Parts: sequence; C-alpha cells; structure tokens
Amino acid sequence: MAVDPNHFVLDRPDKLTGGPPESPSVPPPWVLVAGGFHRNGGMDKANLALAEYLVEQGTPVHVVCYSVDSQFAKHPLATVHAVPRPAGSYFLARPLLDRKGRSVARTVLSQWPRARILVNGENCLWPDINWVHYVHHAWDPGQSGGPFWFRVKERLNAHLVRRREKSAARTGRIFLTNSNRTSRDLIQLGVDPARIHTVYLGGEKEWVPVTAAEKAASRKSFQISQTRPVAVFIGSLGLDRRKGFDTLLESWRILCADPEWDVDLLVAGSGHALSACRLLVAQWKLEQRIRILGFCDRVPQLLAAADILVSPVRYEAYGLNVQEAICRGIPAIVSADAGVAERYGPECAPLLLSNPENVNGLVGTLRQWRLNLAEWAARFGQFGDSLRQYGWSDMAREMVLLANRLERLERG
Repeated sequence: MAVDPNHFVLDRPDKLTGGPPESPSVPPPWVLVAGGFHRNGGMDKANLALAEYLVEQGTPVHVVCYSVDSQFAKHPLATVHAVPRPAGSYFLARPLLDRKGRSVARTVLSQWPRARILVNGENCLWPDINWVHYVHHAWDPGQSGGPFWFRVKERLNAHLVRRREKSAARTGRIFLTNSNRTSRDLIQLGVDPARIHTVYLGGEKEWVPVTAAEKAASRKSFQISQTRPVAVFIGSLGLDRRKGFDTLLESWRILCADPEWDVDLLVAGSGHALSACRLLVAQWKLEQRIRILGFCDRVPQLLAAADILVSPVRYEAYGLNVQEAICRGIPAIVSADAGVAERYGPECAPLLLSNPENVNGLVGTLRQWRLNLAEWAARFGQFGDSLRQYGWSDMAREMVLLANRLERLERG
C-alpha cells in the first residue's frame, strides 16, 4: 500500500536536523529524491528497492517524494519528506519536488558532509548521483496522437522537461542508467560517457515459473478459457501512443479475420485512450477476442494466465513488465530498441520487433510464436531462470558499491 502525501504528512524534523556526528561506525545517510517509492509502477518499484536495501544495511535514508510504501515509511531508519501534488497534477508538483529535494539535501549535508544525494533524472537538480530511468529527449511528443489540446500540452510539457533534463545532464557527477539504451541516449544529450554506468533493474526472485495448477486457477479467476492460448498487454493506454497498443490492436484485427487464429488478447492498463480503445473493439465486434480490463493490480496473476506478453513500444528505457513476464516463464514480444531487449540471447531474439510501427511485422512475429508454443515456452523458461538470479537487492548492492567506489577514487 502506498501513502499519498496529499493525505498524509510524514516529515519528521527531529530526524532531519539532529543526529550524531559522522564516525566510521555510523554510515552517512542517503537522500533519495523521486516521484514514488512503492510497488505500483516500474520506476517506483526500483526506487523502493534501493531505499529498502539501504535501511536493511543500517543506512539512514531520507526519501523526498509524492507517494511512499506505507511499510517502508514505518522503518526507524526511514524519514519521509512528503511533497503534495496540487490538484493531483504532476506538472504542478514538479517544482515543489525539486525545491523540497534541494532543501533536504542541503540540511542533511550540513550535518553529514559525506551523505549521498541521489535524484531521478530532471526531478531535482543536484550535483551528485543521478539515476536515470527515462530520457525525455529520446521520445518525440510530436509522434503523439490524440486531440489538439493534448498534443499542445505534450509539447509544452516536453519543452519544459527537456530544458531541465539538459541542466541535469550538466549538473550530475555520476549517472546510473537502467540499460545501455539509456546510456546512449545520455551520451547523445552531451553527458561524458566516463560518468555513465549501466545497472540493469533487478526483480522479484520469488516470481518463479507458473505451474499448471496456478495457471488454471488464474484463468478461472479472470474467466478465461482453459484451452485457448492467451496473449496479454500490460501498460498505459495513453493518447501519446508510446506503448504501441494501437499497433497491437490493428494487428489483432487482422489476425482475427483468419479463422485459424485462436489466440485471445487480454489488456491491462488505463489512460486517456481507454474509452476509445473499448469503442473501437466494439465497432469491430471483437469483444470476445479482445478483453480490456482497465487498471489491474493483479499483475502476477494476470501473467500466470498468459501464454505470451506483447509490448510493441515506440520508446522504452527498460521494460520491467517484459522482464517480469519472462521471470514467470512467459515468452515476450518487445521492440528491439527497448532497454530490456539487450538482455535477450540469440535463442529468444526472433521475438524482437525491428519496427513497432510495422503492423504486418507484428502479425508475422505472433504467427511465428503460435506455430510452436512449447518450443518458445522452453526457450524463455531458460531465459527466465537466468534473469531470476539477479534480484532487487543485487541491483541495489551494485549501485551502492559502484557509488562508493567512485567516491573513493575521487577522494584519491
């Protein structure tokens, strides 16, 4: 459960301004500035994993955020500095997060000069560690669909965010990225390659391959046929078309015109385009072949019901939903330039899409998968075995060790 700071204020000034002087036996605290620290989203889940690892190691942590996991907020080494979102708007809240983050960083450093400050991208301009989950310069909002007002809003937001992103690129000392794709995007932005270090996202080691009994139970709970193959899409149904659902939807219309195609599609996601997508499916009379669930908080169960995940993204710095599917032993089709695609070996690479705009290309890849379900399941089962060896704590440990090593090198 995440705590929303529009309803809860969790700042604890006593922990911010007090504390013992630095000593070898007292780890210097970390200040983490990010939008969220909870399990409801990819970036937020990664942020929470780092924060949890630090407190488990005995390191005091200050988190500056909009929302935070309620259990983490109770930890005695955690101090939460909540930032409200006026009218529920992230756009209006962004300068508040930046201001609060810099204020907390200055205060903590005044007490602990060796404290580490980590921010996400452009959300707070601070000259220490920048953990980049997403590069706004890498996605052109001009590709967005939707009504005129939406395109204008997207372009204005992109202009402001990109300007701050350039400032963050000049400000940071160390850049941690979630993929080599993200690292290359930062280099294009002008960041010195020597300052960039890729650390792949971890995952839940307990997300083991789906058993036959689990699959049957999950399908029953979602009211899905026990015998027909099922594909799933998990992602935002936004007007910006970044997740590529429009490509998948058109591909499914073509496939369902073939009497031989027996795969049904289950869609989990919400966004401004949700109603339009449902209307289109109804117009095509494909409600029995395409079920749009809307927002779904049962992702592990949804993956347990699936035979394949499809993610034809136009831009994705990483793609945690793809990784989670593979860890569950589920094959995944994803665009070849998504960050997670870097981890595909040659056995699974044929399911990578070279062009997310190519509807016929996606149709062909789906047909290729359907020809031999068992073989693809076996290939991705081995892939998932390797991914599960690297969990969230492994990722966090690598980040902390890297940051500490680079700090020692700078100090000589």
